[in-house]
Amino acid sequence: MNTYLFETNICNSNEKITNFVKKLDSMQINIVPPHSINGKVQLPSSKSISNRALVINALAGTNKLPQNVSDCDDTRVMIEWLNNRPDIVNIGAAGTAMRFSTALLSVIEGKHSITGTERMRNRPIGILVDALRTLGAEIEYEEKEGYPPLSINGNPAIEGGCISLPGNVSSQYISALLMIGPSLKKGLTLTLTDSIVSKPYIDMTLSIMRDFGAKCRWVGENTICVEGVPYGQREYLVESDWSAASYWYEMVALAENEDAEVVLPGLFANSLQGDSRGQDLFKKLGVKTEFVGDDVRISKSGEIVDCLEYDFVEQPDLAQTFVVTCCMLGVPFHFTGLQSLKIKETDRIEALKVELAKLGFVIEDRNDSELLWDGVQLVISPDEIADIAIGTYEDHRMAMAFAPAALKLGSFMINNPEVVSKSYPNYWKNLESIGFKL
Repeated sequence: MNTYLFETNICNSNEKITNFVKKLDSMQINIVPPHSINGKVQLPSSKSISNRALVINALAGTNKLPQNVSDCDDTRVMIEWLNNRPDIVNIGAAGTAMRFSTALLSVIEGKHSITGTERMRNRPIGILVDALRTLGAEIEYEEKEGYPPLSINGNPAIEGGCISLPGNVSSQYISALLMIGPSLKKGLTLTLTDSIVSKPYIDMTLSIMRDFGAKCRWVGENTICVEGVPYGQREYLVESDWSAASYWYEMVALAENEDAEVVLPGLFANSLQGDSRGQDLFKKLGVKTEFVGDDVRISKSGEIVDCLEYDFVEQPDLAQTFVVTCCMLGVPFHFTGLQSLKIKETDRIEALKVELAKLGFVIEDRNDSELLWDGVQLVISPDEIADIAIGTYEDHRMAMAFAPAALKLGSFMINNPEVVSKSYPNYWKNLESIGFKL
């Protein structure tokens, strides 16, 4: 497999972003909202698509990066190790990169160790390791059973075959296995037992695989067949990130000016991203979507539901955005399908409860998979809010989901703002461009 050419423009982009983040206080920033929201914002590219395209592109033996690849931390660490091929692959806090790289390292030549941050070393990976071992991979735990770091002895001649996984595990495990399927001699037949969560991410993976020539398909409702036919080389364009777009939908929903409008280039109407469905849900919170050429234009519709119920099983990364938005709009909610939030960058269910309580919102959780709010907010004065600091828990989505709340609450503080680099390095810079003061 050929080595990546680490493109100069990506290096320069990362350097500019790093310098900007260094200008921020390393511990805390104060967010002062603008009086109105209007403007055009360039979103980051989809990290979900970028990381899948990088893995498949590497297995295809291509020596050129996909076009418009994301500049976020999760993608940067993938590019860096693919470019430099170190013996020890440090993924940092990038969960997607950990899972995808574990599978990729299993089927390429060489012996490697893969590790990450302390939080990453406490995120379970046993389900994926067990599945890879069943297919013939040589993987050992270096410290704690079931968790990184891992020692992987790569083998391009793994046989492959048939395996089963629970359908309710992280879709990243499933996608990691599917993407190496064409490299296995016997291909891969993967059966998912029980209910399937985050199915749009699985379908996204299969679609990108087909773009590179893979022969893969659903066989019935629960089984996926991937033939052992190698990928072919091709050029690939990554679209903008619908998950990142959700924070701008939130800002339009919370903006005080009735003519609030934000233009977002590079989003596809027929997107591979499951989070594109967020546009339909935001319609219930008073935000309409128009596709104009290559742009998406979002603005207020003025129609907001009295109560919102939704199953986020297929869009778990949008949950924080909608929890905060509903609280700020005074819309009671009952959200289900949140089981994967417990094993993300942090326990997002607990983090949301703790941080919203600071703002007077008492959120109830049930069964480790549901969040409810009855619409009652405790009275907190503007002076008290100004002294509040929202914790981010090393979780980029905590910072990005809470920042727009300043449009309703007035200024408050956010801890460790640099966490946004995981998926949206220019987030604070984009907020400044639209009138926020940091």
